[in-house]
Amino acid sequence: MLLGRGKRKIKVNEPERRCIVSGLVQKCSGLIRFVLAPDGTVTPDISARLPGRGLWVSANRRELKKAIKKNAFSRAAKTQAVIPDGLLELVEDLLLKHTINLVSMARKVGVAYCGFDKVKSALMNDTVVVLMQASDGSAPQKRKLRPPDRENSYISCLKAAELGLAFGREHVIHAALARGGLTNKIRFETARLSAVRGEDAITEAKAAGDPAVKG
Repeated sequence: MLLGRGKRKIKVNEPERRCIVSGLVQKCSGLIRFVLAPDGTVTPDISARLPGRGLWVSANRRELKKAIKKNAFSRAAKTQAVIPDGLLELVEDLLLKHTINLVSMARKVGVAYCGFDKVKSALMNDTVVVLMQASDGSAPQKRKLRPPDRENSYISCLKAAELGLAFGREHVIHAALARGGLTNKIRFETARLSAVRGEDAITEAKAAGDPAVKG
């Protein structure tokens, strides 16, 4: 998983569910919820709000692929489940859109801001808790900024164009998040998005020279 330079361990009290693929019980923030539509179609429920029995899968590319290949949804639901084409890509797209929306909300309330100089100043003044950098940004330029010395302080799973959407710009390489509830939500969502993107994200980041990726 492409997790970045900061540790990704997030400590919080929250419900736990069992992954229908691995059988492991874990916190909901590390899972993706699915429900069956009336016609039996497997439907991602990224925000875990849709009615119906939840079918939970670990939020990582490997487990999601297994769930789709073996149709673990049918076994877990004890009824025939219909897997739509491109389900994995749909999950990733929904997570991405939700993440971009959260960052955009954070920007509007003054919790998120972008730009090298602005982010650098905020880091020096210790007014931010998370540094965000585009995975396809210039590695030498990104190394000029260091994340805060705390857990969960670095996010690098978004591309420059994706991060730009959240700020109403064409591209954004550097962004920062101040302390707040939205920041915690962004941490959760980017952790899931990073894990779902999996090896594809790592390969692209390596090609771009991302300093967050080792090996």
